[in-house]
Amino acid sequence: MSTPQPVVLGELPSLSRLYVNAAATAARRRVLGANPGGTRLPAVSHEVHNVRADVENLTAYQHLVGETASDTLPAGYVHALAFPVSMSVMNRDDFPLPLLGMIHLRNHVEQRTPIHFSEALDIRSWAGNMTGHRAGTQLDITAEVRSNASGELLWLGVSTYLAKGVFLPGIDKAGSASGASAPADFSAPDPTALWQLGLEIGRSYATVSGDFNPIHLSVLSAKALGLRGSIAHGMYLASRALADVGAAKSEAFTWDVGFEAPVFLPARVALDIATVQSESGTWERSEYVAWNPRSGRRHFLGAVSALS
Repeated sequence: MSTPQPVVLGELPSLSRLYVNAAATAARRRVLGANPGGTRLPAVSHEVHNVRADVENLTAYQHLVGETASDTLPAGYVHALAFPVSMSVMNRDDFPLPLLGMIHLRNHVEQRTPIHFSEALDIRSWAGNMTGHRAGTQLDITAEVRSNASGELLWLGVSTYLAKGVFLPGIDKAGSASGASAPADFSAPDPTALWQLGLEIGRSYATVSGDFNPIHLSVLSAKALGLRGSIAHGMYLASRALADVGAAKSEAFTWDVGFEAPVFLPARVALDIATVQSESGTWERSEYVAWNPRSGRRHFLGAVSALS
């Protein structure tokens, strides 16, 4: 894909409006019986300039996910700040895949340097790397956050999504089969933490993140979209694991998470964190895994590593 052409938005898009528009687009495509979005990703990036964190919202986020109160933005909060811009790309009329029902497969984040809450930020996002998957079509949504003053890249995130059951013409169905194999056998270790998640956690995270996707809000709204109940936001779970790891051990780090099974609310989630130290005894890397303590089914896994 060539360099995306920038489309500058006047303000951060409203996620609730984007979800309403996505529902209308899905209904229109069902009526038309075709895919008016075509089979290619839009060759554009969406940008919003001079974005600042809201202090009250930041404090509420830190409290919800268990982050230590700080003047610097947690990596998961930066993801939430950039998420509306990414969603606006996926909500374009020329975007070929349905936004509603998209499954979050994994995330890779590079926190290049601490970001102070008062800093003015420029956010840019685009879609790329659309490939076949054994269960449909997957793609990457990249978001980058830069300093409005200097243009320095502060944070970079790549989210991989799957449009399950959608096979576009010209996209090899087996294109990513090697990377989409079934999860390996998992033997649960002794947990280092046990989370108790109530039904309200989806609404609570929606309040601080702006992500009011109906599958997270209530049993009724989730059932209306074909689920047996509401599920926790993947990024809430990943961000809470990041807080438990304590990524503040390093000012610059990479953060990876792969999602395997949804967490239906209410739920108990077991978590294990293993830390790797260098020969000098300094923190180098932490690996984490979360699972259902009753069934032993793995929910997600990942790692946080120092970024040199």
